[in-house]
Amino acid sequence: MRLDDLYLWYLGGPTPRYVGALKLVAAGKGVSLHYAGDWLANGFALSEDLPLVDNEFSPPGRLSASAPRAVGAVDDARPDRWGEKVIRFIDKPKRTSLMELLYYAGDDRFGALGVSTSPSAYLPRKGGPLPRLAQAQELSEVVAKIEAGDALTTFEAKIIAGGGSPLGGAKPKALIDIDGEQWVIKFFNNEYVDAPLIEHATMTLAAQAGINVAQTQVIHLVAANALAIRRFDRIAGRRIHSISAGTAIRAATPSGAEPEMGYPQLARILRRIGVSQGDAHLADAQELFRRMVFNILVDNTDDHEKNHALLVVNPKANGRLRLAPAYDVLPTNAGQGYQEFICGADGQASTLANAMSQCDAFGFQPAEAAIQVVEVIRVVNTWRAHFAAIGVSNNDLESLAERLDGDELLNQRQTFDAGMYLGAPPKRRPTSPFHRT
Repeated sequence: MRLDDLYLWYLGGPTPRYVGALKLVAAGKGVSLHYAGDWLANGFALSEDLPLVDNEFSPPGRLSASAPRAVGAVDDARPDRWGEKVIRFIDKPKRTSLMELLYYAGDDRFGALGVSTSPSAYLPRKGGPLPRLAQAQELSEVVAKIEAGDALTTFEAKIIAGGGSPLGGAKPKALIDIDGEQWVIKFFNNEYVDAPLIEHATMTLAAQAGINVAQTQVIHLVAANALAIRRFDRIAGRRIHSISAGTAIRAATPSGAEPEMGYPQLARILRRIGVSQGDAHLADAQELFRRMVFNILVDNTDDHEKNHALLVVNPKANGRLRLAPAYDVLPTNAGQGYQEFICGADGQASTLANAMSQCDAFGFQPAEAAIQVVEVIRVVNTWRAHFAAIGVSNNDLESLAERLDGDELLNQRQTFDAGMYLGAPPKRRPTSPFHRT
């Protein structure tokens, strides 16, 4: 099936609503959106760069064959590397443009947008029922076959068809049903440590640092552990419109300027268009600061634009964005010395001084931010005992300790001086212990 035109639907209400037409553009490298008349009259802007005007919105002009992009929030409705692999393996489309990937992702994609072959009825690509928790072992074996490129039986293809392709990320995962709710299950991927168990340990440690994390549970399989993460874009069966941090930052970036992907930039968006009830917008920005500090101290350097999300909890309100629960939080164990996201004046440098350098973007005075850092340090200092109590093996603890308790990170925990931030913010440019002269 060749798909040059598709139709976008909103699934966050009692019934599906037609949003507008999708079209393959830019020599097949991107996807545009043109809102329908009814959506213009009664809908909402899907992201800041898609205002309610009668116009065909085109994706960014600087596209390459390796980086196709749909316009605005539509880009978050597409699968990522693992989902693409499943689509190519199971559906075997003759062409794999971004349009095909959007269609074959099916009905259970991230957020509340859906893709249909019709503008008059919601007709998504049909998948099978979601596999249940009891099928986790079989599902892990199917995933291993896909990774190895081995042929699947009809029964195996049916298992993965229910929820194998809508998901982002590069590592093998699938949707499963646990007690009538959707969870994402992530499988062991030949890592040299028990990554699923370590992710569960890190997420529960983050919760102790005052970070709102997605609910997780460890699934014990025959040969390895897997990790189940409860979906935060589904509440009581209702789909919540959601966008990635990358989409939010690009949408807020003036036309023609390069977006700066970082924590301070995301915090400013939350403070500007976050939920204004009470101090929710400020609370979210300040929690984001704690997440940044925690990620630095536990060597989670895979904190890229897709690993932060925003929930559009009240689409038609002025203040509508909430910071989604944290996910994909675990030590990268690489010691690279820089984050994927900008932290402060020294760019991506993995230092507490860099995190403190733009604390005002998060709504903190330096002294207030320093108190937050001290509290996160207190929690991270307990990482080894916490991980051991979760069941992380001694060998994995020793491997993690090479980074978490290595000179660069341990020294930062031990030498951070909150007192130096009681007066004016420090003027000197922060330096990184990871770069030696």
